[in-house]
Amino acid sequence: MRLYICHLEKNIYKMKLSHFHFELPEELLAEYPSEHRDEAKLMVLNRKDQTIEHKQFKDLIDYFEEDDVMILNNTKVFPARLFGNKEKTGARIEVFLLRELNAEQRLWDVLVDPARKIRIGNKLYFGDDETLVAEVIDNTTSRGRTLRFLYDGSYQEFRSKLKLLGETPLPKYIKREVEESDEERYQTIFAKTEGAVAAPTAGLHFSKHLLKRLEIKGVDFAEITLHVGLGTFNPVEVEDLSKHKMDSEEIFVRKEASETINNALKNKKRICAVGTTAMRAIESSVSSSGTLNEYSGWTNKFIFPPYEFSIANCMITNFHTPESTLLMMTAAFGGYDLIMKAYKEAIKEKYRFYTYGDAMLII
Repeated sequence: MRLYICHLEKNIYKMKLSHFHFELPEELLAEYPSEHRDEAKLMVLNRKDQTIEHKQFKDLIDYFEEDDVMILNNTKVFPARLFGNKEKTGARIEVFLLRELNAEQRLWDVLVDPARKIRIGNKLYFGDDETLVAEVIDNTTSRGRTLRFLYDGSYQEFRSKLKLLGETPLPKYIKREVEESDEERYQTIFAKTEGAVAAPTAGLHFSKHLLKRLEIKGVDFAEITLHVGLGTFNPVEVEDLSKHKMDSEEIFVRKEASETINNALKNKKRICAVGTTAMRAIESSVSSSGTLNEYSGWTNKFIFPPYEFSIANCMITNFHTPESTLLMMTAAFGGYDLIMKAYKEAIKEKYRFYTYGDAMLII
């Protein structure tokens, strides 16, 4: 394995949390998406030439040719944030649905806020008519609980009720109330398989028109699924990155996608992971010969420098917050120095950061 290390790379073998710190002005955190999906800013980094260009997202098409492949994460966000009232006191409690544990028993892994008020045996009531009730049956972490939902109706009716009462789970940094438009904009246009509690944000920039233009140009699409969990927002709290543990997320790499990608690998085409989630999914499914396997299961893979990527030679990603695992993966792919230089420039040029922010293409 060859590693190109220049004297600036801060001893890449010992990359620490503090290497990923930078001052991010709060006004650059995007509260709203750009008016049109494909008109966000796009910063283009060329690793070979070490250049930085400033474009619009729809200019992406200029960097792709026939038979190149874009890997899309087709997970679909469900309205995971509910507000209930505690029995007797009526206290308002936020319940964030993380994952369904048992469909038949209607058991869910959730986070509650404020957590100190919610103990085993407590009941929570949802909706004006209070027809949906949940009982706390276990504590999992300081904020984590297992809930059993009690609802008089079929499983489908129960899921419809959850959807009706649930809110688009915008990340906590967005301080405003959820608006009607968020239901559409906090979802990629190719979202199909429900299971995420956070959107794969790089994919939010694709409009129907841009996808069509790419298709006409002969670019292939390979869809994988990684159900993004709340762990994507977890801060890294250890200076030694090798000691950080990622939450597990469920992934599916199907035969059709692996064949499309392996064919492009064989023909030395541009293979672009759209987002850190797509990248983590494919890097969790690599065979010993360096091709992509079919896979369904869980991954807690944490990618940080130095790391040798096996499949993608191109990546689209948003601008991430300081010390985040997403920034670390981006630096592993783009090269630490180039990425940190690009981030400095992004701040100077007032690029918008985080979920609803602007995008970066690394080639």
